Amino acid sequence: MKVGRKPPRLGVVLVNWNRHAFTTECLESLLRSTAAVQVAVVDNASADGSADRIEAWASGAEVWTPPDHPLGRLSTPPLPKPVALRRMTGAQARAEPPQPGVVSLIDSGDNLGFAGGNNLGLAHLFNDPEIEIVWLLNNDTVTAPDAAAALLARFAADPQLGMCGTIVRFYFRPDTIQVLSGYRFGALTGTGSPVAGGAVVADGERPPMSEPQVVAATDFIIGASLAVSRGFYETVGPMSERYFLYFEEIDWATRNRRLGARAFHTGYASDATIWHKEGGSIGSGGGKGGRSAMSDFYLQRAKLKYFAAFAPWLLPFHYALGLALVARRLARRQPDKARAILAALAGRERSSG
Repeated sequence: MKVGRKPPRLGVVLVNWNRHAFTTECLESLLRSTAAVQVAVVDNASADGSADRIEAWASGAEVWTPPDHPLGRLSTPPLPKPVALRRMTGAQARAEPPQPGVVSLIDSGDNLGFAGGNNLGLAHLFNDPEIEIVWLLNNDTVTAPDAAAALLARFAADPQLGMCGTIVRFYFRPDTIQVLSGYRFGALTGTGSPVAGGAVVADGERPPMSEPQVVAATDFIIGASLAVSRGFYETVGPMSERYFLYFEEIDWATRNRRLGARAFHTGYASDATIWHKEGGSIGSGGGKGGRSAMSDFYLQRAKLKYFAAFAPWLLPFHYALGLALVARRLARRQPDKARAILAALAGRERSSG
């Protein structure tokens, strides 16, 4: 670091949709980071008064109580209030930089989806020329105090690093790895396999794979904890908003790889840990039968859009797989999920759920 230069700030985007309690718990942990963080919360047109509730939390008008859960230690005691917060419209966020040390609470004006919400936060934070790294973090997470610092250190160690992941553990099974950084991607199945997913590793123990092993195994980084550099953002572009939900991360990674020799490096910050509630907003938990009809719709729709863009010769195969999935849902007496998948196969753009 140059003499006299300010310590770097890590930009962080949280997208909220009808889950203000998740967001406030995330903020309570995140704002204890040992590195300076500049946070933008994008409220994606929640119908439950989320923006008002988050603003009330920041002012101290709404008392927040740490959860009765082992990870409550990451947010105990509650932060002193008020927490500096500025509420703004989406248009203001796109045009103006954040105020240093002040949480930006952005009313998106519409449900922009996962990519659209994150892109709004990215544009706002990168309006500040001093922010070089932005961390896209799911609002249903809590963070270790040193996670932000570990991410900044990983980017500082490699000027060509464009995307970086972290250790992601399950919130409700804190000793179990959800994923180390990201996923392997199968073009024939159209699904991802989590790197080291399901490994049981006690708190404080090192995960079973080294940083080089994790990077080599990763085709795309999980969107729940994905940091990108300004150079990556300006060269590859923002997240694609064609999907609304799902496949945004593999799309971003694929577009980067297609730069060839100019592609940015993918990294893994092995000293950064978050805990993830997984799928809290729309019912996208990965357990058997746990995926909602809305989640089924957007996943099938996103898969078809991805292959149409990057591997159109595989589209007939994936339409056939979709029809097989409809038959499976019917066999399990899940007609609502079967109808949702059929709607995606028919090219509908939005779920009715």
